[in-house]
Amino acid sequence: MTGPAYYIAIEGVIGVGKTSLAKILCKQLGSRLILEKFEENPFLSDFYGDRQRYAFQTQLFFLLSRYRQQLELMQTDMFHRSLITDYIFAKDRLFAYINLDEKELHLYDQLYSILSREITKPDLVIYLQSDTERLMKNIDLRGRSYERNMDREYIDSLNQFYNQFFFHYDQTPLLIINTTDIDFVNKKEDLEEVMKYIQQPPAGTKYYKAGSP
Repeated sequence: MTGPAYYIAIEGVIGVGKTSLAKILCKQLGSRLILEKFEENPFLSDFYGDRQRYAFQTQLFFLLSRYRQQLELMQTDMFHRSLITDYIFAKDRLFAYINLDEKELHLYDQLYSILSREITKPDLVIYLQSDTERLMKNIDLRGRSYERNMDREYIDSLNQFYNQFFFHYDQTPLLIINTTDIDFVNKKEDLEEVMKYIQQPPAGTKYYKAGSP
């Protein structure tokens, strides 16, 4: 069975707007939409309460869940030849390196290396970038119960890790969109400007920031 003709994956730290942009692109481009099923992880709420105790269980559940979803990406239908997702498979490893201890990470890496061989690479990855203050504001505004006690230091460390990862990223064409000073959900002009960049032919690494030429 053939895969999607055009596959866009959106990434970024918690609260940056990945799912919002994925839904907008799905509507505008007529694409199939696959969203990460984070709410199905039974360890997630416990993890945010005690990250050290519940990190390994949380991480393994996410790894296997994302793997199953990624296999489904190849199941295209007659109505949608393009595909939008709100994560890339490699994000799981980013969280693992932050949250797991040395022994847990060694075991995790063995499993990840086996599963990742079957993963399809996107035609374009969009990295939504933001400063930590804006992320914390967004997290607070959406009011998810398990995020109520979100640690700013944890979000800031994630933000730094993501920025470092995508600074060196070269696996696919990459578009970095700085969202700190834009609102593509509520401001039509911001969305139109972002769409111009997204619809350009994917090649290398491109960067968009409000006010940039």
